[in-house]
Amino acid sequence: MTPDQMRDSSLLELFSLEAEAQTQVLSAGLLALERNPTQADQLEACMRAAHSLKGAARIVGVDAGVSVAHVMEDCLVSAQEGRLYLQAEHIDALLHGTDLLMRIATPSAKVGPQEIEAYVLRLQVLLDPAAGVARTEPGLPSVAAPLEPVVPPPAPLDQDLTPVEAASVELTPPGRRVAEGGERVLRVTAERLNSLLDLSSKSLVETQRIKPYLASMQRARRIQNKGLRALDQLSDHLRSVGLSLEAEEALADARRLLAESQQMLTAQAVELDEFGWQASQRAQVLYDTALACRMRPFADVLSGQVRMVRDLGRSLGKQIRLEIEGEKTQVDRDVLEKLEAPLTHLLRNAVDHGIESPELRVLAGKPAEGLIRLRASHQAGLLVLQLSDDGAGVDLERVRRSVIERQLSPAETAAQLSDEELLSFLFLPGFSLRDKVTEVSGRGVGLDAVQHMVRQLRGAVVLEQTTGQGSRFHLEVPLTLSVVRSLVVEVGGEAYAFPLAHIERMCDLAPEDIVQLEGRQHFWHEGRHVGLVAASQLLQRPASEHPDGNLKVVVIREREAVYGVEVERFVGERTLVVLPLDPRLGKVQDISAGALLDDGSAVLIVDVEDMLRSVDKLLDTGRLERIDRRKRQASEAVRKRVLVVDDSLTVRELQRKLLLNRGYEVAVAVDGMDGWNALRGEDFDLLITDIDMPRMDGIELVTLLRKDARLQSLPVMVVSYKDREEDRRRGLDAGADYYLAKASFHDDALLDAVVELIGGAQG
Repeated sequence: MTPDQMRDSSLLELFSLEAEAQTQVLSAGLLALERNPTQADQLEACMRAAHSLKGAARIVGVDAGVSVAHVMEDCLVSAQEGRLYLQAEHIDALLHGTDLLMRIATPSAKVGPQEIEAYVLRLQVLLDPAAGVARTEPGLPSVAAPLEPVVPPPAPLDQDLTPVEAASVELTPPGRRVAEGGERVLRVTAERLNSLLDLSSKSLVETQRIKPYLASMQRARRIQNKGLRALDQLSDHLRSVGLSLEAEEALADARRLLAESQQMLTAQAVELDEFGWQASQRAQVLYDTALACRMRPFADVLSGQVRMVRDLGRSLGKQIRLEIEGEKTQVDRDVLEKLEAPLTHLLRNAVDHGIESPELRVLAGKPAEGLIRLRASHQAGLLVLQLSDDGAGVDLERVRRSVIERQLSPAETAAQLSDEELLSFLFLPGFSLRDKVTEVSGRGVGLDAVQHMVRQLRGAVVLEQTTGQGSRFHLEVPLTLSVVRSLVVEVGGEAYAFPLAHIERMCDLAPEDIVQLEGRQHFWHEGRHVGLVAASQLLQRPASEHPDGNLKVVVIREREAVYGVEVERFVGERTLVVLPLDPRLGKVQDISAGALLDDGSAVLIVDVEDMLRSVDKLLDTGRLERIDRRKRQASEAVRKRVLVVDDSLTVRELQRKLLLNRGYEVAVAVDGMDGWNALRGEDFDLLITDIDMPRMDGIELVTLLRKDARLQSLPVMVVSYKDREEDRRRGLDAGADYYLAKASFHDDALLDAVVELIGGAQG
């Protein structure tokens, strides 16, 4: 390729990028002008977009773009100057021109000169019907017959719709300058960004591997302490039996060398602790930044939807307004791409079958214009979408008749079905209420495919409605497919993660709460009997042990299927970076992916849908095992409980492990406020707290505790980096019983202080 060709190729690519941005401005502005044709700001924005595209097309030599943009600019200038009042036919023509400009700027699209000429004439006739022609610039093509209004054909549900920048993303290093805020952008492949996110997540986990080395150094210091004490004992013994001068000097040298090595270890431990903290902080920032690069506003999936609703409504003779809330809600770009097809289908359903004709709406006492609302928001790590219309709603009696006609349920049973149960039939494959097939799906057609696509996103979709007042679809999907909020549990000594999106609740189930119904074990949950299964059988792990006799149960749901899964232990809620399993493994039963915990250990993420299928298979074959309901006796006395409050993950984890290994039960809190909430909600035998923490520091926490009637006698130990006498006095004056400086911190010092305050681990 010659330098001139390379330059031209680059210019055409820039023109394509500019057309993409400016046509979005045109589409949004024209839809706003359709509702209020005299909005000066929208007229100005649209005129400038058309003018910019005309200039850009002229620079790169795309004459077709010059012609279309020029006649659109004429129309918009006439509207600005009051010579033209924009009506529906003008908006139709201008939107058609917007589509033409985008096609002209797309290298793979074919736009013939006749189509351009026909469009120019169409708009010129709208501008001046009497003359049939408007002013032209030199070099503009001649005109031909006008075009009819174009309504985009409905896209089939299984066809890939316009992806949300699936192949590439925009970042902000040096590159092309864009309109928003003057930022520079650079195209980066999605694969490379995925790789960056994967590397940053592994980096975050790798920083946690410093902890064992730090613990080893602490153990080496303790061994050296014991060595010094042993050397002193040996020296005393030798002196008692007579010690030569040479031996005395040799012992002194050994003592000096041990003391020097201990000082060196202490200094290195402090440096390693500081390095570990800084490395984890930087790794966290790197991971958060990489993840943020994948996030896009929900509006990115809406650019074509607003236009589609408008055009489809006009083609059906309906007046429809689409209101959108939460356009700036951030979502992973992969989720956005996969949401476009089901969202488009639901919107088409709402336009075609949900919203009535203007005549029927007026007869029903409604405004002639129908309303569709789409709301996006964040909730508990999920993207929540609510799509509602104020149409006629679903004819439930018609659904009931269809259920009976299709022999999906006996007439007697169908007569007793609730509204919710009837609506669930609409999600069955092929279930339809339409008497004939049309280009646009009716309510119910393809909802099984919508549900399938949402479930592929690890989400759920529910339909609610009130007859005569419209329908509402409620969709919940993860904000990102790269990370998943999960409950980590132990089953047979191994870690597993249940995605929170599929968990209804966690509970401790007493043996007497388990009942036997039709040969299966159940328990009562929210007004219904829920089946009980053992995770150990499903995951082929050793049976779980529960020393206190109670069962740890995770209640999971997938659509209408609800089960209680008995596990060994609740580890806690974690945000996990999803690591796909090696493709060579194929589909692993009941498992969807893997992840790494903070300590670098692996955890498998449960495929809830697959697990429920496994339960059904075990039930069908009669191989589902019963869970032992006999109350197991506690093998040891009640252990004393310690609450550790520290904003340093390293310090928190080190103290927790030390106390666990000594037999104490330990809970942790990340700052003073978190600790205060834990103290008010649970019982503890000892509080260990840092001083400097966000939200509420340790002094405030201890002061609050000493003022509380229930907690004022609770023993308190302060462990702080501050080692000055005034710091120590401040902590003790606030009400602490013991003050330990982290600079001189070692395992024995902490454990000895705990024993001094509350005794051994057994109550």
